[in-house]
Amino acid sequence: MDNQFRILGIAGSLRQGSFNRAALREAAKLAPEGTVVEIFELEGGIPGFNQDEENNPPPKITELKQKIREADALLFVTPEYNYSVPGVLKNAIDWASRPYGDSAFDGKPAAVMGASIGTIGTARAQYHLRQMFVFLNMPCVNQPEVMIAGAAEKFDEEGNLNDDKAKDLMRELLRNLVRLAEKARS
Repeated sequence: MDNQFRILGIAGSLRQGSFNRAALREAAKLAPEGTVVEIFELEGGIPGFNQDEENNPPPKITELKQKIREADALLFVTPEYNYSVPGVLKNAIDWASRPYGDSAFDGKPAAVMGASIGTIGTARAQYHLRQMFVFLNMPCVNQPEVMIAGAAEKFDEEGNLNDDKAKDLMRELLRNLVRLAEKARS
């Protein structure tokens, strides 16, 4: 039996060269011993949420909901678009939380981080996600906040993070996520 701690990681960007997708891949490398970060890609197969179709979701959403339910915890890595969460991430959250009473997120521990070329490193988008977590009944890691500002200088051409401080914060965030999930189990 596989007794590894499982974190499902979701990046809120579709861009191939996304700093947030690169940060998620880095988090997977930095996960604590005994922990695996599985990455779920949002690209392809997710139409705009339509409440008329919530009882018959597309296969990609059925897969997402199953992966969320199987995971011990979730890690969201989000860019910031127009002071908020990207539409693709919000759309996936809407699908996976519906229909009412069948949210895959209920009680699932979560953490959030993000990278941006700007100076505040996705702070507003992260805070909006945290607001959503309240309604979705998701306990969230509060500290540390991982906001990678000036991302263009902190990732190399292959998408490797070269900022040791950010890596240390990511390690701590993941350790705290595991602790939060273990508390939730007991």
